[in-house]
Amino acid sequence: MAPRILMLVNPTSGKGRASSGAPAAEARLRDRGFEVVHIQGVDAEHAMSSLREAIEAEPTAAVVACGGDGTVHLVLQVVAGTGVPMGILPLGTGNDSATLFGVPTDPVAAADLVADCLQAGTSRAVDAGRAITADGVDRWFLAVLSSGFDSMVNERANRMTWPTGQARYLRAILAELRSFKPVPYVMVVDEGLPGEHRYEGKGMLVAVGNGTQYGGGMKVCPGALPDDGLLSVTFLDELPTATFLRVFPTVYKGTHVSRPEVHEHTGVTVRLEAPGQVAYADGERIGPLPVEVGVAPGAVALLVR
Repeated sequence: MAPRILMLVNPTSGKGRASSGAPAAEARLRDRGFEVVHIQGVDAEHAMSSLREAIEAEPTAAVVACGGDGTVHLVLQVVAGTGVPMGILPLGTGNDSATLFGVPTDPVAAADLVADCLQAGTSRAVDAGRAITADGVDRWFLAVLSSGFDSMVNERANRMTWPTGQARYLRAILAELRSFKPVPYVMVVDEGLPGEHRYEGKGMLVAVGNGTQYGGGMKVCPGALPDDGLLSVTFLDELPTATFLRVFPTVYKGTHVSRPEVHEHTGVTVRLEAPGQVAYADGERIGPLPVEVGVAPGAVALLVR
């Protein structure tokens, strides 16, 4: 019997790239000797429950996320801590998780990577962040959890009905710049552990990275390593709007951390408190602060080299 791969497909990822790219990737996996079973939920909860049921029903060689970072995020909720290998077919818009682990952007090449790893019996053990928010939501994340300016931009963009795509996000940035106020944070790194660090003060944003980047290439936590058992924290102090506009673009190169207003920390736990703030992780809304963040070393068997 051919080894079975479950493929979660998000047909809307990358303006339809997932729908157009999935058939070629599926054909390559079948040519390589795998059975491919499509999973497609009506919403996020249905997709995750369908994946869990499929894994429980029959032996599963791997689960593959076919889409963008949101699709990867959904698959992660199902496979983290289970030992079931996870593959990525990066067919979304940002694809930060795929970039982080060097997954090819070509769907056939990405499918070959999955097949190569499975047939060689190899995978890479990577860490996963875990966040629990004030309303009890418990979520894994692979790349970055954030709060502050970028989260408020996401909140605003999600409320907008026009325009669509990247134009909506840019419009939300411009609108948020007119009203955003620095956030009074309480941040505690490694609470109760040797080296505990506590900070109270206003900031523009806080990012907790298991990986380096989010938002389509913003290297907000350039020192983060996804397999060192640590979280990397970036805190940007209160800034005048004009200065913030000069600093913000440097995040795409990761050079923002050289500025005196940017502070980096590492630890195994992070607690963030701030009034009226929400946390986003891997680009997905998690819930309101306060949020408790931890790291689970080697929680994911990723099909990458």
